[in-house]
Amino acid sequence: MDRSLGIYNFSRVVPRPFGAANWVTLARAVFALSLLTWALATLLSGAVPMPAWRWVIAIGAVAALCLDGVDGYLARRFENATPFGARFDMETDALTMLALALMVSAAGQVGPWVLAGGLMRYIFVLGGWMWPAFARPLPPCKRRQIACVVQMAALIVTLLPPLSPAGASAICLVGLAFLSYSFGADVVWLARREAVESEARG
Repeated sequence: MDRSLGIYNFSRVVPRPFGAANWVTLARAVFALSLLTWALATLLSGAVPMPAWRWVIAIGAVAALCLDGVDGYLARRFENATPFGARFDMETDALTMLALALMVSAAGQVGPWVLAGGLMRYIFVLGGWMWPAFARPLPPCKRRQIACVVQMAALIVTLLPPLSPAGASAICLVGLAFLSYSFGADVVWLARREAVESEARG
């Protein structure tokens, strides 16, 4: 998941036509928003999702994760990749991860610390607003994509009713560790780049 923080004026950059890849991403975004609303309502009400619903959520999340690869394929296949599409895909990934983390917490499988993975992208963005050096574009890197998939897969597996809270915590901890490493590597890269440029400026 690319974490470049360039700001876009969506009214100008939304492609015309919208494109098949963006329609697929939009479907994933609708799922993520629906799941986020459901998770927040569940947490606020104090209810625990029934096992049957947890299976439904997990299956829906797997479908959304598979579609995450489809939109990229369509963008390349029809040669209509755009900065908007890349940003739309990235923010949809982040929202899906946050929604899944909230639902895992609502299900009582893992403690509130599981939200750290869902909030990490937004903490990174906040850091970029506070320290412009961390808002610079990052070079493409497969590690981010792998970390995103690993974390989302961990959260999906954690929702499955047969899994015990102890097993769920262990799986989420592995996913969170990998995601933290990925974000940490980007922070170190940006910090080193800033140091080199500061030294060059004298």
